[in-house]
Amino acid sequence: MKPDAHWLRRTVLTLAVVAISVAPTAAETASSEWKVTDFLLSNGMEVVIIPDRRAPIVTHMVWYKVGSADELPGKSGIAHFFEHLMFKATTSHATGEFDRAVAAIGGSNNAFTSYDYTAFHETVAPEALEQMMGFEADRMRNLILNDEVIATERDVVLEERRSRVDSNPDALLEEEVSATLYQNQPYRIPVIGWMQEIEKLNKTDAKLFYDRYYTPNNAVLVVAGDVEPDAVKAMAERTYGKVARGPDLPPRLRPVEPEQNTMRAVTLTDARVNVPSFSTQWVVPSYNTAKPGEAEALDLLAEILGGGSRSRLYQELVVKKGIAASAGASFAGTMLDDTSFSVYGAPRGDASLDQVEEAVKAEVVRIARDGVSADELEKAKNRFVRSMIFARDRQSSMANIYGSTLATGGTVEDVEKWPERIRKATAEDVRAAARYLVPDHATTGYLLPEAQTGN
Repeated sequence: MKPDAHWLRRTVLTLAVVAISVAPTAAETASSEWKVTDFLLSNGMEVVIIPDRRAPIVTHMVWYKVGSADELPGKSGIAHFFEHLMFKATTSHATGEFDRAVAAIGGSNNAFTSYDYTAFHETVAPEALEQMMGFEADRMRNLILNDEVIATERDVVLEERRSRVDSNPDALLEEEVSATLYQNQPYRIPVIGWMQEIEKLNKTDAKLFYDRYYTPNNAVLVVAGDVEPDAVKAMAERTYGKVARGPDLPPRLRPVEPEQNTMRAVTLTDARVNVPSFSTQWVVPSYNTAKPGEAEALDLLAEILGGGSRSRLYQELVVKKGIAASAGASFAGTMLDDTSFSVYGAPRGDASLDQVEEAVKAEVVRIARDGVSADELEKAKNRFVRSMIFARDRQSSMANIYGSTLATGGTVEDVEKWPERIRKATAEDVRAAARYLVPDHATTGYLLPEAQTGN
């Protein structure tokens, strides 16, 4: 993930959708080449090993089961802030020593924060894997947190918010739409946090957050690459295995979203906007909260409706009618709680935003009323299942599939059996999923040029 996008909601959700959408089949992962190993260390840390011996590299990821949605009221941004602090000095290593060690061996490293998890990752040669484990295990418990470190990095985050959100009309609107879409769930609060709350984050906040969440029994280690499972297990025991288990955390029970029964609109007019656009969102079940088969149907609905150049929205609005510069749909399935389904579009030429929005809504209503054809459903299933080939081209994709799933309530088995469940979805399942998209129960965001006063 790009370092300048780890806190942007749409980017994070897109990653989650891609991750859950490209899993290998159970039969494939059972082969000797792709067999995934999963076990627990004695301190409770879960370890997942994904062999990939095509190239002498390895991706090493640590996923902490804590994100912005786990923050205490009034402490928004602490999860993302702490991601920054993890790159500071420990009792064993000076600030920047970890980064320099990775660069010296030609590797790469980074981190990202989402609503439900925070992840740290390195891609290096296999012989450097244990060194990476040692660095990660060290900063899991041995950070030096003082007032100077807190103040310096807090200023960095504040500037990040100014440059990436406050100076970006798209990001500002997305933030306001989320705050309107979710009436009760903590997903309504931006991952980067509200400015006035970031400004007040202090050493006490950071220490409490660190001690509560950065423990081996609240983490998942994912290793993908040219490795042998037994060797990885021995390395993990020598490094992470020495970190003391933390207190057992209670279940991640959050406020539940009430029934939504109103239509809401958020409009942002800005001189920096050249082309108007809209996005309409609904709260729908995620893979973790849906009934059996529901999330798979929502995934297929998003693909058929607006998943790419073969989708209904693209073909109807962009190709046939020529009224849209863009049009699509997305489903953020890999979330711990109920999530969002969105449709969006922007006009082209002399077409108006009203025309595009009405045409998008018409396609949504048509699927809810008439369903989808057997042919387009089968093609959508094939696109999903074949996409595993592209995922395997990148170790990081495979590591993200398993890490994001395990960090949001899923299991290795859930990943492996996902294609089977996609194959079982019926046209009626997809039609039923479309009935979640009730026009009068949606939140729509409008991004307009300054001279435009309506939508």
